Amino acid sequence: MLSNSLILFITSLFGGLAVYLLPKLSDKQLKMPLVFAGSYLFAITIIHIMPELFHSDMEGNKIGLLVLLGFFFQYFLEFFTAGVEHGHMHKHTHDHHHSTGSIYMLMIGLALHAFLEGTLISHPSELHEHHDSTPLLLGIVLHKMPAAFALMSVLTCEFSKKTIPIILLVIFSFMSPIGLISGEFMHLSENGVVMLFAFVSGNFLHISTTIFIESAPEHSWSWQKVTMSVIGAAVAIIAEMMI
Repeated sequence: MLSNSLILFITSLFGGLAVYLLPKLSDKQLKMPLVFAGSYLFAITIIHIMPELFHSDMEGNKIGLLVLLGFFFQYFLEFFTAGVEHGHMHKHTHDHHHSTGSIYMLMIGLALHAFLEGTLISHPSELHEHHDSTPLLLGIVLHKMPAAFALMSVLTCEFSKKTIPIILLVIFSFMSPIGLISGEFMHLSENGVVMLFAFVSGNFLHISTTIFIESAPEHSWSWQKVTMSVIGAAVAIIAEMMI
């Protein structure tokens, strides 16, 4: 638990601080790494989480309903986060800034999302008798790093000093570890665990599919995107088979 918590915290923190090292990195330059991360996250949801869910004692239609609820909850959450959790950066001119309230709503939305992700890493034994949570941890890390980078790209535009953005980044970086620790100590029934996992898997499906959509404006064809998508899915399959 401690090692996973440290991995989640450190990768998010360094992903955000990379803004100061790579200040001119654009949405376009982030696109291919995001496609890889989105493909990996989508694949690991399909081959790791979903089979475990439908192998449980809960009725399949109830699980499907919870996945849908998680999917649309993530859609609703993006009204506050503006897509930052899937690496969508927002560059602003000097005369265009978010209000302080909207910045903190952004943080609340991202913190909630990160907390829910962390609960999955605890991966209670009821759902992983034959699986390790490492492939899932890797999937979350792969999309949290660009999310932290995108968050800091917003915060550094909104605040002239570095102090507040760094404090908010540290808070964001702590949320998944807090979710992980909370998940370890939550005494949920087997059905409660299934409900939680189904809901968060819906979040993952929304994030990963949104990455695909945003990476192909006007449905333009790109061999680079296709190749990166296949590689991401292949890595997820290999990780699931080997770990």
